[in-house]
Amino acid sequence: MAATAERTTIATTGLTKRYDDIVALDEVSLEIADDAIGLLGANGAGKSTLMRALLGLVEPDAGTARLLGIDAVARALELRRRIGYMPEHECLPSWMTARDLVVHLGELRGLPRRIAVLRTSEVLFQVGLEEERLRLIGTFSTGMRQRVKLAQALVHSPELVVLDEPTNGLDPQGREEMLELVRRLSRDLGIRVLFSSHVLEDVERTCDAVVVLRDGRVAAQGRISELRGREAGSARLSAVGDLVALRAALSTRGVHVEDGEEGWLAVRGDPALLPDAVRDACADAGVSLRALLPGDRTLEDAVIGAIA
Repeated sequence: MAATAERTTIATTGLTKRYDDIVALDEVSLEIADDAIGLLGANGAGKSTLMRALLGLVEPDAGTARLLGIDAVARALELRRRIGYMPEHECLPSWMTARDLVVHLGELRGLPRRIAVLRTSEVLFQVGLEEERLRLIGTFSTGMRQRVKLAQALVHSPELVVLDEPTNGLDPQGREEMLELVRRLSRDLGIRVLFSSHVLEDVERTCDAVVVLRDGRVAAQGRISELRGREAGSARLSAVGDLVALRAALSTRGVHVEDGEEGWLAVRGDPALLPDAVRDACADAGVSLRALLPGDRTLEDAVIGAIA
């Protein structure tokens, strides 16, 4: 996926990092320009090491790493001024208020006091903590703490935010709200996102592209829409009539049938024979075929296929 340097979000070439006998990253090469990128992989796949290398926190043994076209090792300080980071683990001082913490971190990033206070008010409102800004962080729920971590990553108006497992520990409602906040960053606020997660659904809902790591190597990369693609030998059909009889007729002709989205059936079979099999089965069952469309494979299918 080629991209101009100024529009490239992530670019690595032969990126390698070892810890003693463990190869955490094994010649990782990427080039992705999308505004919202998901980083997927099981524990130990290399996600954390890749993120640290991209943030300039670890120096690779070989290869190069760039974010926003900036070399993560040679120009680390410049890079950190232009990005925000939301860590996975608990790291908030319980004795501070949300406002005081975010203002303080804004000043540490070089904002004048007046601008830091103004930006803190804006980002706490954006993440839904405006009314809680004067409460001690020690009294916050897990979801509120996650929002504080997101707010501090945004206070200095970064071009890109790196989010490490932002839905960890959240209940279903909190998870929904966090995912919506993350999606708004790239969709509405123009902030690019690198979202690390082990939950495929979270990445699928918030990102445009994905990088899948396995054992320190790239198992798959690209736009989610392209990775889904079309699954050969699968289709969706809509018909009017006796669908029980249609299912039986399809099965007789070697076509596998499952319930699809409302009003549709998902069918799979030999790609060369499937259209004729569906036509003949409809005739046998006495039903009217309304539509027969190609079946999309899911991102899960693509990821599992890449790492299998």
